[in-house]
Amino acid sequence: MKFFVDTADLKEIEEAASWGALAGVTTNPSLYAKIGGKLEDFDGHMKKICDIVGPDCPVSAESVAMTRDEMIADGERLAAIAPNIVVKLPTTVEGLAACRALAEKGIRCNMTLCFSVPQALLAARAGARYISPFIGRFDDISQDGLAEVENIVTAIGNYDFTEHAPNGEQVEIIAASVRSANHVTQCALMGADIATVPFGVIKKMIQHPLTDRGLESFMKDWQKVLNA
Repeated sequence: MKFFVDTADLKEIEEAASWGALAGVTTNPSLYAKIGGKLEDFDGHMKKICDIVGPDCPVSAESVAMTRDEMIADGERLAAIAPNIVVKLPTTVEGLAACRALAEKGIRCNMTLCFSVPQALLAARAGARYISPFIGRFDDISQDGLAEVENIVTAIGNYDFTEHAPNGEQVEIIAASVRSANHVTQCALMGADIATVPFGVIKKMIQHPLTDRGLESFMKDWQKVLNA
């Protein structure tokens, strides 16, 4: 499983990248608004993220357009920011049409707000490079988000969509709206390709009380060596 960080905060991205386990970044309008982002600074901010993570790490930048033509125009503009930009589109009729047109131009798309197997299959057929089913938002309405993501992982894995995606790449599933380390564990067990995780959850993933207890014990014993 690959790990993306789900944030627009440059400091969080820099810190996560320094750990050596970061494979990409996802952003959305809410995350950009959270850091006080301004419209005129958006493209430049995405460029800064791309520069931090390097050309091998995809960075999802989301279109806020509502029609296919506007999404295509957005996608072309966003893709020009840096070669590792991935255009994020909603899994809607207009989003599918835009995805198909952008894929034909060699522009990679991440289809977001995906909540069902039929949506995921249509997105893959339209040429999506990534599909992002949400876990936490299912949980918010008392449904099993992990079960829905597992169904999508299984369904997409049944078929080869390489002929539809840019450069013949296989579509990958990004488990999104991840709220806990257990969400990450379950997504890894079901075979999700990627988990995009808030920075706070990534920090919790590395924490374990037995690790802390063991380290404390080792340091106490080493102090005995120093004092001998």
